[in-house]
Amino acid sequence: MLRSLYDWTLSLARSRHAMWALAVVAFIESSVFPIPPDVLMIAMIVATPSRAFSIAAMATVASVAGGLAGYWIGYGMFETVGRPVLEFYGKEAYFDTFAQRYNDWGAWAVLIAGVTPFPYKVITILSGATALSLPVFIIASLIARAARFFIVAALLWKFGPPIRDFIEARLGLIFTLFMALLLGGFLATRYL
Repeated sequence: MLRSLYDWTLSLARSRHAMWALAVVAFIESSVFPIPPDVLMIAMIVATPSRAFSIAAMATVASVAGGLAGYWIGYGMFETVGRPVLEFYGKEAYFDTFAQRYNDWGAWAVLIAGVTPFPYKVITILSGATALSLPVFIIASLIARAARFFIVAALLWKFGPPIRDFIEARLGLIFTLFMALLLGGFLATRYL
């Protein structure tokens, strides 16, 4: 089953709809969706390495646009939408204390969440809820998301065939490690 899912992802990555699918996943991941766009992005770059940087650019733009949606959720719909999302990630308990200090360090929080497994959507919603300066939020998001996606794109572009061979030979191990990292990121947000 895992092999067929991988093959399907690679076929989607080669399709004419791949960029739009990546844009949708990157957009919704930045505000509410738990699965990161990296999975599709990596498959797309492995399938078409010559488009690595345009793929990274699409992921960056869509992710920052989705971050703005998360910001809006926090700013305009915190009680109805934002708080339930934060409750899902176990972050509502310390929100009031956090909000008091957040704007002093908000740009750093956006930068760190934008490049690490920490759910970026939590920071986008908190940024809106605490009214972090919108220009600061946008600049920090652009820097963080571009760094994340373009570094991955550059590595895959440079070392693509060996990485693809490694992935295909060790697909089960890669999937297990990815899921462990994803789960670890969620657990870290819940208990930190």
